[in-house]
Amino acid sequence: MDTVWILVNIIVLIALIALLWKMNTKHLSFSKRVFAGLGLGILFGLVLHFVYGPTSDIVLKTSDWFSIVGSGYVKLLQMVAMPLVFISIVAAFTKVVAGKKFGKYAALILAMLVGTTAVAAAVGIASALAFNLDGSSLVGGEAEQARGQEIVAKSDDMGDKTLPQQILEFIPANPFLDFTGARGSSTIAVVIFAVFVGFAYLGLVRKDGEHAEYIKKAVDTLYALVMRIVTLVLRLTPFGILAIMANTVATSDFEAIYNMGKFVIASYVALIAMFLIHLIVVALTGMSPITYVKKVAPTLLFAFTSRSSAGTLPMNIETQRKRLGVPDGIANFAGSFGVSIGQNGCAGIYPAMLAVMIAPSVGINPFEWQFILLLIAIVAISSFGVAGVGGGATFAAIIVLSAMDLPVALAGILISVEPLIDMGRTALNVNDSMLAGLTTARATGELDKETFNSKEPQDLAEL
Repeated sequence: MDTVWILVNIIVLIALIALLWKMNTKHLSFSKRVFAGLGLGILFGLVLHFVYGPTSDIVLKTSDWFSIVGSGYVKLLQMVAMPLVFISIVAAFTKVVAGKKFGKYAALILAMLVGTTAVAAAVGIASALAFNLDGSSLVGGEAEQARGQEIVAKSDDMGDKTLPQQILEFIPANPFLDFTGARGSSTIAVVIFAVFVGFAYLGLVRKDGEHAEYIKKAVDTLYALVMRIVTLVLRLTPFGILAIMANTVATSDFEAIYNMGKFVIASYVALIAMFLIHLIVVALTGMSPITYVKKVAPTLLFAFTSRSSAGTLPMNIETQRKRLGVPDGIANFAGSFGVSIGQNGCAGIYPAMLAVMIAPSVGINPFEWQFILLLIAIVAISSFGVAGVGGGATFAAIIVLSAMDLPVALAGILISVEPLIDMGRTALNVNDSMLAGLTTARATGELDKETFNSKEPQDLAEL
């Protein structure tokens, strides 16, 4: 009998996909189709959750089938993410006239990414203190204890390496291995390799213009091919979001979320506060925050549902280029750097809140200004090299908690609400990356204001 209901659920999903496809044939905008996918996914997930139960065999087996669409879509984006990181940075160099210009771009982008992460840490600390979060009073079950032990094991592995050795991990001894994403630091390693290739190209421009021109044409051709693949994948976004949200809602433990509601609320207060700070920065550049939100909404929505900064990279770069009016070179730098550097949510707010929450368990007063200043500094420094895929927040938390001499195992208590919080964190990460591109383009006078202010922005999935 279970098989029949699983088949019914699959048929319903197919019918909803057909509905979204019909909306596409009627030429409804990309944004409307994405939001429709989100709404239908939430409603369908709620039906599955309350009809069958989140831990029932029917829901779990249905979830496996739905993952072909949802997780499969995220995997397609991750498939193109690493090649896109590499070719985007190299292509950015081919679009830069001189090395000094690259230095200005990089400095502005990195300053924005790391600077906002420090601010995000302060916001996270303020929220944790305001809600009086105290990890010592929380008690977890078997799953939470197992998660805590897993985090401790990861911490021990990282603890075997000194800080210089951890920095060495970023340097790509075998870039082709890092293209597979085999290491935790693979993303930043590919970024470093791409930067070396880019500087080599700039050297050829000065010494061997003829060969440099051949290389530029080859890079431009490869970039066009990769972006064409990105366009094909982006067309699947409404379907992917539909399946992802249906799975997420259907399998969520609402009771656990309720029990950890205080931390969830505190987290989203901090995330929303930091997003508002982003909008203030947009306003300070002289651009409309309302227009900005309208332009970036589909990309933030996908980041929210997919929980993958790296998976959102294609949409990130395309949003900057087609909707915000950011030049190709700056968009490529900001998007690629933002995948692994200065993530406001995962590497800023989250580890800072954990540190404040855990501090009382070892007798540390989190209100002491020395503790707060040290925590902000460590969060900002450790925000380099955080992977933009699932697990990046855990990696950042381990680094920060270890540096502050705080027990990392208590972070396992949050496993039940981790997916829910991670959705908001990822959206904030991606927004900070796009903000870095926008502010850099504005500061250098290269922002296309006509594109930014256009009433009908170009469809991200447009041919």
